[in-house]
Amino acid sequence: MNTPPSPPGAERTDGSAVQIGALVPLTRPGWVEAGQHLLAGLELAVRDVNDAGGIVGRPLELVVRDTAADPQRAAAAVDELARLGVAALAGEYHSVVARAAAARADALGLPFLCSSAVLDALTEQPTEWVARLAPAQSHGWQIYADFLLGAGHSRIAVAAESSVYWASGARILRDHLTPRGGTVIELDMRALAPTAVCDELVGNRATALLLLVGHPEPAVSIVKSVRHDRRLADIMIGAPAGQPEFAEWARLLGDDSAAIPFLRYLPERLSPLGARVETALRERLAEAPSFVAFEGYDTVAVLADVLRSHGADRARTAESWPRVAVEGTRGRIQFSRTPGISVWQWAWSPIQVVDRDPAEPDRFRILHAG
Repeated sequence: MNTPPSPPGAERTDGSAVQIGALVPLTRPGWVEAGQHLLAGLELAVRDVNDAGGIVGRPLELVVRDTAADPQRAAAAVDELARLGVAALAGEYHSVVARAAAARADALGLPFLCSSAVLDALTEQPTEWVARLAPAQSHGWQIYADFLLGAGHSRIAVAAESSVYWASGARILRDHLTPRGGTVIELDMRALAPTAVCDELVGNRATALLLLVGHPEPAVSIVKSVRHDRRLADIMIGAPAGQPEFAEWARLLGDDSAAIPFLRYLPERLSPLGARVETALRERLAEAPSFVAFEGYDTVAVLADVLRSHGADRARTAESWPRVAVEGTRGRIQFSRTPGISVWQWAWSPIQVVDRDPAEPDRFRILHAG
């Protein structure tokens, strides 16, 4: 591994804070609610670490930067945080943004534990500097495809916007479903208005529509159009990227928010640690925490364990990924090299396909587990 020198003061023992740079989408066009949940998890874990004595007596501190879903802004933040001397990077929700951050972190020799982004190709080449907690997109979306087949859906339309992430998702679905008798019909949302989607679904005899689009728009408008078209009363709407996880989804769509299956990275039952963290997160957020909040907490838990064991030296942190063994909120976290994945990967966090219960949209139903 090409090991650049650690920043001045990386091994200071004068009681000064050990800093972690946190990349979080906190303003539009970023998914602000996801960013708030991610940050809540990161901050709660930092509080718990410091309550337990910090990093060998030194307080742990977050240095937060808003990425606003902008890859260039994220790359610039990585440069700034590296100059400030942070021991490592944490966070980011948007896959395309995390990819830009990972590329800069790799180039600078700055360890980055990615919390939530799932794009398989998080870096162009294999790297020792980046690890990830969220399951790779190919793994999670294949589980979602198996759910679709098990539910009897073989003609599946995807309403897709233009991005590396959505294109990757469509390809994963097509490659997994086609050999198993499924047909994937791609609807280009650059050319279709939400109301026109309904005609396409009828014309293609689709039994399911998957939302590979941004939130709140055009996702909300598509759902409203489909739900209120009598011709499509029996069609299933799905959202593998997880848009219905957040409370804003239910606020914007009301009863139309329910029965839209999505991927969620939680176990069926939380461990005692997970249950305690859930209670604290609920108090901090004033609402039920999403899986993204748990990802944030687990990110700091892992980094704190590494920093306690190996110090704040960046190279030693990166070298420690294969030796991590931390009890997180959602299971025991260990990293390995996974075929086709360029970063150190937790293989795998628990995965569920869930939806909001039509009888009680604030309650989630587990439909399938992977």
